[in-house]
This record gives sequence, structure tokens and C-alpha cells, in this order.
Amino acid sequence: MAGFSFGDLSRYPDVEAENLFAADAADRLILDEAAGELAGCGSNDVVIIGDRYGALTLGAADLLDDGGTVRVHQDSITGELALDHNASSLAPKARYAHHGLDRGLLAGARVVLLQLPRSLEALEQIADAVARWAADDVVLFAGGLTKHMTLAMNDVLRRYFGSVKAGLGRQKARVLTARDVRRPQSEPGIPMRQFHEDLGLWVCAAPGAFAGTKVDIGTRFLLEHLPELETSTGSAVDLGCGTGVIAARLATLLPGLEVAAVDQSAAAVESAAATAAANGLADRIRTIRDDAMASFPDASVDLMACNPPFHVGASVHAGAALKLFDAAARVLRPGGELLVVFNSHLRYRSRLNSIVGPTQQLGRNRKFTVTRSIRR
Repeated sequence: MAGFSFGDLSRYPDVEAENLFAADAADRLILDEAAGELAGCGSNDVVIIGDRYGALTLGAADLLDDGGTVRVHQDSITGELALDHNASSLAPKARYAHHGLDRGLLAGARVVLLQLPRSLEALEQIADAVARWAADDVVLFAGGLTKHMTLAMNDVLRRYFGSVKAGLGRQKARVLTARDVRRPQSEPGIPMRQFHEDLGLWVCAAPGAFAGTKVDIGTRFLLEHLPELETSTGSAVDLGCGTGVIAARLATLLPGLEVAAVDQSAAAVESAAATAAANGLADRIRTIRDDAMASFPDASVDLMACNPPFHVGASVHAGAALKLFDAAARVLRPGGELLVVFNSHLRYRSRLNSIVGPTQQLGRNRKFTVTRSIRR
């Protein structure tokens, strides 16, 4: 990479810490394995999927002979923003374009670089899209850290490619190279869905959405406490909405609310929109892909509910939750309510007291705590 190293890359606006990095050994190995193919590529031949903070995109752009435009799909909007930030500061001449996971991303692509997702369902969706829309001679370089890779990933790729070969490992990373595309004969899949009798709700999930069509136990515990909310009219946000279960329950129980389901993940927002539609709530719930409500004005929302992540990527870290608490404090109106569920050992109540406002415990079981904070 000319002019900068991987160590120069920033995670901004995502959480930054000494033990969180913007690139890893898999990024380096993917680019090294693909270098020969990239050198022969021209404009619009190259697609990047799953780039976290720009390492693959900017590295690939640097290797192209004609400086062609790289097409990029990132599930996380913070990944998109980080790529833009890194490009502007480190590689202002790099040419790339953001896309959804669709024909526009992959049409005619000859080389695809992929940071392997953790979910086999998400990998299936990506492999299907590459096989469906890329060029006949497409080569897929799919890499990850070895500890997160499984043999089942090879099996998924073999359904869409005649040749799948694992390269030599390096610095605990490995790359699978897939060639000889097999075109899918059926239409693309649609979000899965499951009806939950106890909640009276359909839950829909696009590949890669957290918990899939299940309702995780933390969310279930939070839902038990929705009747204790004091706010019944005005605006509400399901912050970090995932599949939109909390948003759907709020809209069902409190018809006086205008509900928004907000998440940084494209898969989550797609899932939440499908959940709203499946339950006849599409006209009551807006779905918004956003980085911690960055597009929301200050003091503009009456009620929020949140089941925050306890990890950043594959690392256990409180930073993501604290970022959401800061966002809630900014966007809630004075006197507005924030309902949060969290693993009890994380002891977030004191943080919520200081960041948002007076916080009381509504419930606690062997694993989770639910609190209500009132914005100062």
C-alpha cells in the first residue's frame, strides 16, 4: 500500500481502543493472495465485501493498474464511514463506490475480496450473489482469522464454485480461493420468519442478523417491562434494533407512539422492516440505518429501548454500549425515558446514571438487569 501502512488506518467513527484494530492478518493475506489477479484488472472489475474499516478497499485500489473504481459492500454503516474517513486522510486518490449486496455491486466482477462473515447464512447469501451476478471467470478470495473459520464454510462455497482451495495459513489467518462459478438456478432467498405465540409476533431475519428468527433472552426480559413505561405518546426508538422485535412490540402495545427502528447493520434494518411488514406495522415503524442516531436532532425523542451489544466485532468490549448511551443522552428530550437490558455483571447502572440521568432497576434475574433512566 503506497503512502501508508495498515497501522495508519483508523476505526473512526467506530469504537477505538488499544486492543481494537482497524486491520488484521486476514486483510493482509487476502490482498497478498489476490495481488496477481488484481494486477490484471481494470475499472469496475473488482468488488470488496465485508471490509471493516477500509484495509481491503484501499489496498486493492492501490494495486489496480489503471486506478479503476472498486465496488464495495459493507453491512455496517460505521464501516462505510470509516472507509470514507481513511480514504480522505490516507488515500484521497482511491476510487470506490458503496453498494448494497445486489446486481449493481457484482455485475461483471472478475475478482471479489471477502472478509468471511461469522454466519454461514450470511456467507451463503454472499456466495449466491457472487455466483448469480459476477463474471464467468470470477475468482473469490475469502479470508479470515483461522479461529473463526470452519470446514462448513468450504461446504457453502462448494455449492457455488467448482473449485475451492484453502491456502497456507499465515499469522493465524487463512484464505479460501474459489473459482469455476456455478450459476444458481433458483430465485434469491427471502428473509426467514418465525411466529412466536407468546409474543403474538412474526420475527423476520435476513442472513447475518443477530439471533435470527429467535428472540434472545435479554430482549425477552426487557419486553416484560414495557408495560411499566410512563411514555405512551410521542416518538420512540428501538436503538440497535436487530430484527425489530422491540420496535414491533412497542408499536403493538402503545399505538400512540411513532416508532423508529435504528441499527448500524444493513441486515438488521432489512430484518426490522420485514418484521414490521409481517405484523401489519409497516406504516407505524420507520427503519433507519444509522450510526448511533447521528442523523437525529438533539432532544427529539421521548422514549428509547435498547438491548446493547456487549462486544465490538469479535472482542468483548463495553465501548459499543457506552456509545449508544451517549447517543441516547443527546437525542432524548429532558424527561424522556431510556429502557435498557444488560448482562448484570456489566454493572451499567452507574454509567447510565452519569451519562443519561437518574436510573432505577426495574427487574433482575440470574443473568440480566433491566433499568429505566430519565433524561435530566
